[in-house]
Amino acid sequence: MGIVVKTGTLVREPKMYSFEAYLRREEKAAEKHEFYNGKIIKMPGGTFNHSRISANALTALRVSIRPLPKQFSVHTSDLKIYIEPSDISVYPAAFVICEEPIFWKNRQDVIVNPLLIVEILSPSTQSFDRKGKFDLYKLLPSFQEYVLIDADKPSVETRFREEPDLWRIRTETDINHPVALRSLGVSILMADIYEDIVFPEIKSRRQ
Repeated sequence: MGIVVKTGTLVREPKMYSFEAYLRREEKAAEKHEFYNGKIIKMPGGTFNHSRISANALTALRVSIRPLPKQFSVHTSDLKIYIEPSDISVYPAAFVICEEPIFWKNRQDVIVNPLLIVEILSPSTQSFDRKGKFDLYKLLPSFQEYVLIDADKPSVETRFREEPDLWRIRTETDINHPVALRSLGVSILMADIYEDIVFPEIKSRRQ
C-alpha cells in the first residue's frame, strides 16, 4: 500500500490487486466484494425487499423460459461477471445465459457471456447501476438486455439492444401489466416480480 503526502498529511493509497489475486481473496472472504481495475470493493448489504424481489424475479424468469425451444439458463448473484476490457468483475442480482456458458479461463465462478442482466435498484446503488454499470456491461458482446427493478416502488425498466449502439428503453409501473423481455421472447408479470412486497410508503400509511 503506497503513501502519498498531501499538505503535510500522510494519505494511504488503497492496495492494488491483479484479478487473479482478487479471486484468491474472494474464495476465502466471508462477504462478497467486487473488483474494479485493481481495487477490491466490499458490496453493501441488501434490504428485505431487495432480497425478496430478487428471489421473485429469479422464479419468474425460470418459469418463463421453461417452454422455450432455445436453451436459456438463469443464474443468481453467486456467480461473477467479468468485463475483461475494463478489468472489472461484478455480482449482478441475476442474469440469463443463452446456450452454453463461457467461463473466464475455465473458472466455474466467472462468466463472460451474459445475455440478459437484472439489477435491483436501491438508493445507494441506483445511480451507478443506471449509468456506470450499464456502460460497463455494454462492453460485453453477448449482452442484449438490461432489467432494472426498483425495490422501493413498482417500476421496472428494460433496455434492449436493437443495434450495436442503439438501445430501446421501456418503463412499466402498472402492477397489473407484463414486462416484455425481448432478448428471451417472453414476458413476466409485474405482479410476480413484486409478489408479497410491501413498499415503505404504503407501510407507513398503515401505521
